[in-house]
Parts: sequence; C-alpha cells; structure tokens
Amino acid sequence: MSTKPSAALLEKAARDRILIIDGAMGTMIQKHKPTEETYRGARFKDWHRDVKGNNELLSLTQPEIIYDIHDQYFAAGADIAETNTFGAQVISQADYGMEALAYEMNVESARLARKAADAWTKKTPDKPRFVAGAVGPTNRTASISPDVNNPGFRNVNFDELRAAYKEQVKGLIDGGSDIIIIETIFDTLNAKAAGFATLEAFDEAGVELPVMISGTITDRSGRTLSGQTAEAFWYSMRHLRPFSIGLNCALGAELMRPYIAELAHVADVRISAYPNAGLPNEMGEYDETGHEMACKVDGWMADGLVNIIGGCCGSTPDHIGHIAEHAAKYKPRASLRVEPKMRLSGLEPFVAG
Repeated sequence: MSTKPSAALLEKAARDRILIIDGAMGTMIQKHKPTEETYRGARFKDWHRDVKGNNELLSLTQPEIIYDIHDQYFAAGADIAETNTFGAQVISQADYGMEALAYEMNVESARLARKAADAWTKKTPDKPRFVAGAVGPTNRTASISPDVNNPGFRNVNFDELRAAYKEQVKGLIDGGSDIIIIETIFDTLNAKAAGFATLEAFDEAGVELPVMISGTITDRSGRTLSGQTAEAFWYSMRHLRPFSIGLNCALGAELMRPYIAELAHVADVRISAYPNAGLPNEMGEYDETGHEMACKVDGWMADGLVNIIGGCCGSTPDHIGHIAEHAAKYKPRASLRVEPKMRLSGLEPFVAG
C-alpha cells in the first residue's frame, strides 16, 4: 500500500504551525444568490425535479463558482480546503433523483479544490495547500428512529451507509484529495460506517490518506444527537487512528470551547475545531464578524488546545483571514501521551483502573 507524498508534507506542516481549515461553502454559495436555473445549468435544464439547494450539483454546472470560493479561502490563509461534497452520496442525492451522479460529483469537486490548492502551492511553495475530501453525515441516522411512534424503526442501515460512503470516498480519492474528513457527525454509527467504507476504499485504491474526524455537539447538553459525550465519541472512533479528532458546526466558539478542551485532554491525536460564526439570528443568519470570531478562538490557541482551526456555518474568507492572523502567533497543541488503559464508550466514557 502506498502513501501519497503530500501526507509527509501535511505531517510537517502540522508540526510547524496551527493549520487553518477553510470556512463555510454553503454561506459563500448563497452570496451568489443562485436560482433554480443556476443550479440546473445547461446540462440539467430539463431535469424532472427541482434541484435548487443541491449545492454539490454546482461542481458540475457552475464549477467556476466553486473554484472561486476555494481560491478566496486560500487567499485568506487557509491551508486546507474542504471539497464541495457534504451531501454528495446516493442517500442525500436521492432527494433530487441524482443518485447516479454521486461519484462524478465527488471526482469533479475534488478536482476543483485540487486545482486551486496546486495553484496556491505554486505561489507559496513554503506553504503547501491541501484538499480534504468532505464526507458529510447524510440526511438519515442509523441510531435513531425518525418515527416517534415506532422507536425501533430505521430508514437506513449500516450496509446502506457503508456502500454510499465507499462510492463517495472512491470519487474523492480519484479526484485528488489529500485527506478524507468525516465531518458534522451527529450519529456515531453513521461515522463508523463512513470510517469502515473509507478503509475499504483505501484498500481497493492502494492508497492510505490521513483521516480527519469531526463530530457535532448539538446543544448545551454536551452530547451528539445520538447521545454521546465528546470523550465517549473519541473512544468510539479512535480505532481508526485518525490524523485528528475534533468538533464543528452547531455551536459558536463560546459554547464549543468546553468540549474542545475535553477532547484535548484525552485524545492522543491532533485536535481540530471549526465552530459556526456564532449562533444564527431570528432570520437564520450569522452576525458574528471575523474579528469577533477570531478573538473568541484566540484563547483556544493561546491555551494550546488545537492543531487545526477554521470556521463552519456563517464563516467567510474574512473570518478565516482573521483567524489565520491570530493563529500565526501560537504554536500547535503539543502531542499528548496517554497511559495505556482499557477505554470503552457507550453514551458515557469508561476508563478501567
């Protein structure tokens, strides 16, 4: 099994500095005010269903928009760009009748990010840029029933998720991704399916890419939607030996900090964090400025909690630019040595001894 040369560069960059991951793709897409016709483009002008909102389709119909977003984030200081593939698997694409396009969406989205990353690496060879193939949670959950009257019902199972994720990861590999990031995890069973599928795809492709894992703490309970604490979530996922573990979405920086600190004190891998730009207002919009957001995460970096930092919903290149300026002042979180013990997880963590 071979390892892409960029993995060594990624390891070196992570030792040297806090890495910056980009901001929200959806927020930037909406700044273009795309219409139904924008999404369809010429290729899908006669498609039999509405497709507005299918952001992943824009990689096929409006590639210049997606490339420009990656370019803006790299210009702002991002080291890592996530591909426009959050919902690019057959389960989510079934909403638009576009299941057959899932693989192509991943390949083309990765190629667009790869093109932008390579252009910026050429400009700044001392600061290589990387592409993270984004694997979202799908719009279904394997652990929780969608029917309040039938708690045993599931609208997806592990094998269906595994097959969908495997096709997606194969596309991300074929498009040139340096990293696979399994993100916005609200259900650990979904994430386990994604992790299993990712390893299968690596075996079949004869490659091994770094894997980032990023969960979502849904509210002040400090738990994922499927009920796990941050520490228990890590114990559920550590068998994948990821490049990093972290959190994104759902919370702004102020509310996310305790859970990032929780991970930083138990995980013997790098810690990533990309919170929302505050909490949404009554109109569902995010008001926190780049300066405000950067000041809120500054303490995380000063206290040595993170290795990778960026933004999720509501964040823009301006937010990433401010965060990058603050990050330049600090060293990345030091590696943590963890005493060998039995560590198990249900909804709560269990550490023997």
